[in-house]
Amino acid sequence: MIDTVVRWLLTTGVPIALVVLFAVLAGRAIRSLARRISRRLAASDDAAVRSENVKHRQTLASVVSSVAITLLYAGASLEVADRLGLPIGSLVAPAAVLGGALGFGAQRIVGDLLSGFFVITEKQYGFGDLVELTISSGGTATGTVESVTLRVTTLRTAEGEVYTVPNGTIVKALNLSKDWARAVIDIPLPAAADIAAVNEVLRDVSAAAMRRDALADLLLDEPQLMGVESIQVDTINVRMVARTLPGKQFEVGRELRALVVPALRREGIATTA
Repeated sequence: MIDTVVRWLLTTGVPIALVVLFAVLAGRAIRSLARRISRRLAASDDAAVRSENVKHRQTLASVVSSVAITLLYAGASLEVADRLGLPIGSLVAPAAVLGGALGFGAQRIVGDLLSGFFVITEKQYGFGDLVELTISSGGTATGTVESVTLRVTTLRTAEGEVYTVPNGTIVKALNLSKDWARAVIDIPLPAAADIAAVNEVLRDVSAAAMRRDALADLLLDEPQLMGVESIQVDTINVRMVARTLPGKQFEVGRELRALVVPALRREGIATTA
């Protein structure tokens, strides 16, 4: 009895353990390599924000690593089954029948994989992008892309919460950080305000913004004054817009508002709530 156990361990048990150990170590190595490649790509980009090519390559590294790990584990499972003497060939027909039965339930997974494939190949968004995803249920998910696989997209919100969105449920993707973004600043003013004086102040603010290091590095060109955007009974709204680096529109908007309010007050022009 003992001889049989020892023989089984030497001829079957140990090889199976080595296969499992190899699969686990190789999976960890692939994940580590993918993370290293992602960090190296990010470090090689000298721009203030990641370029589109870098974000796409980081996404591809994540997808390739997940596919490689899946194939690795599938191969290891087949090897273990073969070592155990399971009739893999005879399981093909039952597996096909089972696969057909499960196919109806796996439609969503197939849809997720196809949607993820097109998200990646069409470069709709990538690692580090700020996006707003409209879900088929009617809700939205907004956050920074932390990972994209063929099946799911993972977002982290500004509050630190994490969304995991199946790609097949995404009906619309709004990329807020692709190539460039636009900060829109609406300034509410009393209806009696002197528009000419307001415009002069805002032009001075636009010029001053380009001289501030905190803003000059984020702006692609000088902010533009669009003029009166809307008129209400007792207020008017004057709009400024500024082209910014991807994902920096909110920071630029805050900085510009911090310049606009005191500049108007110095000229005796009050804003309305």
